[in-house]
Amino acid sequence: MKFGNFQALHYLWLLAVLILFYVWSFNKRDRAMERFAHHDLLKELTPSLDRRKQRLKAVLILLSASVIVLSLMRPQWGFEWKEVKRSGLDILIAIDTSRSMLAEDVKPNRLERSKLAVKDLIKKLRGDRIGLIAFAGDAFLQCPLTVDYSGFMLSLDDLDIATIPKGGTSLSSAMKVALDSYEGGRKKYKVLVIITDGEDHEGNVDEWTEKAGVQGIKIFTLGIGSRDGELIPVPDERSGRMFLKDRSGNVVKSRLDESSLHQIALATGGSYVKATATEFGLDLIYDEKLSKMEKRDFENKMIRKFEDRFQYPLALALLLLCLEPFIRERKVEV
Repeated sequence: MKFGNFQALHYLWLLAVLILFYVWSFNKRDRAMERFAHHDLLKELTPSLDRRKQRLKAVLILLSASVIVLSLMRPQWGFEWKEVKRSGLDILIAIDTSRSMLAEDVKPNRLERSKLAVKDLIKKLRGDRIGLIAFAGDAFLQCPLTVDYSGFMLSLDDLDIATIPKGGTSLSSAMKVALDSYEGGRKKYKVLVIITDGEDHEGNVDEWTEKAGVQGIKIFTLGIGSRDGELIPVPDERSGRMFLKDRSGNVVKSRLDESSLHQIALATGGSYVKATATEFGLDLIYDEKLSKMEKRDFENKMIRKFEDRFQYPLALALLLLCLEPFIRERKVEV
């Protein structure tokens, strides 16, 4: 026998509370009776009271509560073999971790808002494999393609501007890492989602966009930031906060470069979405595009599906509760 919800065992503390209540209640009743009359006179004054049946009623309630906890634990025995098919896409999420992603034109900042949006996306996935790429002046596969969404979330939480030591923004590096990660397999199930402010500083994006198209990778780009530009806050030991400056001492503004993101998406059969304060856009990409794409079968396997048997202890608990009112606390006179 196994249990489908072993965590329900924690409800036993309620049973302990119920036991303590009955012990307290019976002791309080006994003390009250002793104050009313001497112990030797109690039997004569209450000849029809059956204390054993009082305790039997309490035992029935406690047994019923115990069996209800057992039912909540979902005991299972017996099983049948069931075929499980898993299908989905191979989705890589590439997130810009350059310092420009610290800009606060979306709250709390571009990077943290991106991470929150990806977490919302994870809730929609059903069998898709997902991986994570961090990129700035270089790129790194933070989490390989996996169906372990909890492990992916841990990798996502670790993402910050220190993940990639090399400064700048290299979209081409992110695409190169993606192509290496997708090595092998069929073309039409590969998806790369790039979340960035679009300011590429490397210059060979067209070459890698073409290679991605040849390998059948659809690239969806999501631009985050404002066209007018935003100051980039950085920590400062003296003031606690200052804004990023270039080598000449001028304050740097990070502007959203939408044109390159449009070109990358269109060249690979994907699409471009601009994040706004009210709608980030990642949900839109999934609902309108990814969810409607053809999925490939990753694996078919047979699993044992155990049968829930909670009905039996639940029926016993109801029977005990139904018996309790029929037990009379008074002795039957013959």
